[in-house]
Order: sequence, then C-alpha cells, then structure tokens
Amino acid sequence: MAKYRKRPVVIEAMHFDGSIECALLIGEWSGGEVQKHTFMGDFTGVMHIETLEGTMTVIRWDWVIRGAQNEFYPCRPDIFEATYEAAE
Repeated sequence: MAKYRKRPVVIEAMHFDGSIECALLIGEWSGGEVQKHTFMGDFTGVMHIETLEGTMTVIRWDWVIRGAQNEFYPCRPDIFEATYEAAE
C-alpha cells in the first residue's frame, strides 16, 4: 500500500473564548458565516457554522478555522494543537 503525507497548508484561525466580544469579532471576520447563538435575546456562549456536513457548534475554547477554500469550521482545542503550529 502506498503512503501519503498531507500537504502543508496555511490556515487562518481564531480562538473562541466564549465571550460576546469574541463572538462578534469571529462573526465579523467570517462575514457572517459563523453566527452567535442567542436565547430570548441573550448570548448563550455558543456559536454555529453552517457547513456541507450540516450545522456545527462552536463552544468555548474551540478554534474557528478558515480553510483553503474559504470555508469555516470548528476545531476542538486538542485536535488543533495536535494538527497545527504557528506559521510565519
């Protein structure tokens, strides 16, 4: 069986700290693709992203990634840390 290595790709990402201020920054950065969740007009500390796989939830400390084709998706902190490193 042949082996393959994933090509290095530089991505943009923002770390969601659960605050309304951070939610607004991520919403602006994503052009509205990532939206804050409210209940009865109050921010719940959760965000949502519509993806090809359906609605994905972003919770406190997740990363929001803009992929190679300008798509957005959430990434749990442990997976992000194992997969990505800072780029110049």
